[in-house]
Amino acid sequence: MLPVSTIAARLDGQHVLLTGVTGFVGEALLHLMLAEAPGVRVTVLVRRKGSTSAEARTAALLRKPVFADIVEAAGGVEALMAARIEVLEGDLADAPELPPGLDAVVHCAGDVSFDPPVDEGFRTNVQGTRELLARVRDAGPDIHYVHISTAYVAGRRRGSIPEAPVDHDVDLEAELSWGLVQRQIVEHQSRSAFVLERERKKAERTHSRAGLLTAAAATEEARKEWVKRELVRIGSERARSLGWTDCYTFTKALGERVVEQHARDAAQPRRVSIVRPSIIESALERPHPGWIEGFKMAEPLILAYGRGELPEFPAAADTIVDIVPVDHVVAAIVAVLAHPPEAGDPAYFHVSSGDRNPLTFRMLYDNVRAYFDEHPFAAGDRGAVRLPDWRFPGASSVERLLSTSERAHQVANYVVGHAPRGDRTRDLARKLDQQGRRLEFLRRYLDLYREYAQAELRFSDANTLGLYRSLSPEDQAAFAFDTAVVDWSHYLREVHCPAVTAPVRRMDEARRKRKAATDPTLKPVSASSTGQIGAFFDMDGTLMSSNVIETYLWLRLREQTGSERWGELGRIAAKVPAMVRAERRERSAFLRAVYRQYDGARLADLDAIADEHLTDYVLSRLSPDAVRRIREHRNAGHRTVLITGAIRPLTRPLEPLFDHIEAAELAVDDRGVCTGFLASSPLVGESRAAWMRQYAAEHGIDLAASYGYADSHSDLPLLDAVGRPVAVKPDVSLFRHARRHRWTIVDWASSTSNTRTLNPAGDLR
Repeated sequence: MLPVSTIAARLDGQHVLLTGVTGFVGEALLHLMLAEAPGVRVTVLVRRKGSTSAEARTAALLRKPVFADIVEAAGGVEALMAARIEVLEGDLADAPELPPGLDAVVHCAGDVSFDPPVDEGFRTNVQGTRELLARVRDAGPDIHYVHISTAYVAGRRRGSIPEAPVDHDVDLEAELSWGLVQRQIVEHQSRSAFVLERERKKAERTHSRAGLLTAAAATEEARKEWVKRELVRIGSERARSLGWTDCYTFTKALGERVVEQHARDAAQPRRVSIVRPSIIESALERPHPGWIEGFKMAEPLILAYGRGELPEFPAAADTIVDIVPVDHVVAAIVAVLAHPPEAGDPAYFHVSSGDRNPLTFRMLYDNVRAYFDEHPFAAGDRGAVRLPDWRFPGASSVERLLSTSERAHQVANYVVGHAPRGDRTRDLARKLDQQGRRLEFLRRYLDLYREYAQAELRFSDANTLGLYRSLSPEDQAAFAFDTAVVDWSHYLREVHCPAVTAPVRRMDEARRKRKAATDPTLKPVSASSTGQIGAFFDMDGTLMSSNVIETYLWLRLREQTGSERWGELGRIAAKVPAMVRAERRERSAFLRAVYRQYDGARLADLDAIADEHLTDYVLSRLSPDAVRRIREHRNAGHRTVLITGAIRPLTRPLEPLFDHIEAAELAVDDRGVCTGFLASSPLVGESRAAWMRQYAAEHGIDLAASYGYADSHSDLPLLDAVGRPVAVKPDVSLFRHARRHRWTIVDWASSTSNTRTLNPAGDLR
């Protein structure tokens, strides 16, 4: 028999329902209860996720390495679930009826994001709690309800925070009603002419060359992003207007008020405990040192500092950062569970470290820096990353530095976006994108954590310490939650930092191996036996470094005398600025402007010039890498297709390389003389994708398994239409899109031919 005073004995034979077991704290809590409270029968409330049932999700959870010893001792996952774990499928938004015979409920589930959309924060942290408590009341009058909250429900208060109700007079019902309808309101606002016109114009400036439907899709995506940002902003502003740091702490505080109403119900008082952890981080000892699931609050900042990307932080050096290991949190929860309070008198427990074992930001910085000094991240081939020196200049100085950097980046970004394409421009764009992501990271996390970095709070944990000291020595060892014993230097340098950097180091190593093992310019082409595969190529800028103005001059100058040629060059040069402006607005307008210049030429003469004078020149201008790739596709049995805005005569030298060439057709009169117009609209932007879909349907081509090669943002629809897009020496806009979507980017070498002239058919004499 176990001594009556032990936690295991107090919980022996009890039936406990847990929520949130698929989350970080819930998983650790389930592990501890299975390991140290063998007489407890557990029901877990888990929602279905897509086609995966709650039962299957729970079984997958128990197959994680952390549960290996427990599962082995029970004889397998199925045996463990049959003996000790029941699964209740459901969602807090519509909580199901709870099983009979419950003794306690521990509510760990909730929205833990600091900046959730306001409606989601209220729905999860307030309405979800209320729904669950309604089911608890239906299940029986004597159920001990343990609510997991956060110490930061104290909000923007300063000084010592007692383990007691948060003092506020916010109208719970009014705020809940307001919060839940905000999405509908903001969705309506997002469809206003003001918002739509602004987002549409921005999208059309960026995507008009690709096509209006591409711009429309970008507009709708921008509208949805605006809705999300606005819902976050509204929640944050409302929270701060009432004295909380953010929507998370605000809704958690209102959730506590719902719990307090449940406890103090005049008709039926109930037993309620509220546990308030501070910042929960990796385990100190159990299940093993450094155990953590996902990134929590400190991890992104630690990793960014180790990467050399966090130059400062808006905290005072002596401000306390209140961290608590997750195993201390769940040990305290189990101890609270085993010691229910009197009905109608809620008990409050802070699980925190700042009052009796304070960790300051200076101490945190010194220990994290010491860890990375000993175990640095590698900066590519340049050795170890250089670590920033924090001087803690204050939040205002950090904000000025960040704002100045953001403005400088905006100017540089505009310049690069309008610079001529080239390897140097793409390299600058890549570096600017890296800097932009860094600035976005800094802005997000500095805004998000500024309140916590400046919070001058000391959470009193007298109740928690009293509970710990009331335990037997055996329970104090098995359920350790006295945070005063944590050695921060040991924890940060030898436990926490190694744990959070380990997966990043593994990913970096895997990335280096992939880079070393793979030719970055040519990916292997694999054949498919399940259907026809196509390879669709653009011409100008992709296969060869040419453009339609240059190729126009190749053909037209051959027909003219020396003086006429100089005159033609001057005439075209005068038109180039207007043509470039047209090309930036709409690719088809640009092509039409160029092809107007063929007015009066004989199509048969253009064919003859191409065959007699341009074949060798065109072939010599092809990129060797491009030709090699085309042949690889043909050898693999793929159907090769050239889609170009160039006129048909210029593609004649390329016919042996392709199964089909789709080119611009010049309109001619009944004498075979070009009219200056096209026989049909040029295939550009979205019309290329439409043609590809029709061609694929007619020839049995599986576009999802097919390849596309292009160099310009105007060809975005072509690349989007295939499952294997490849950006070839792309312009800045396409380069950025390709990087965001993890498309293959290649830098095919240009031809080594020294022949480069506007008149390959003859000198200008």
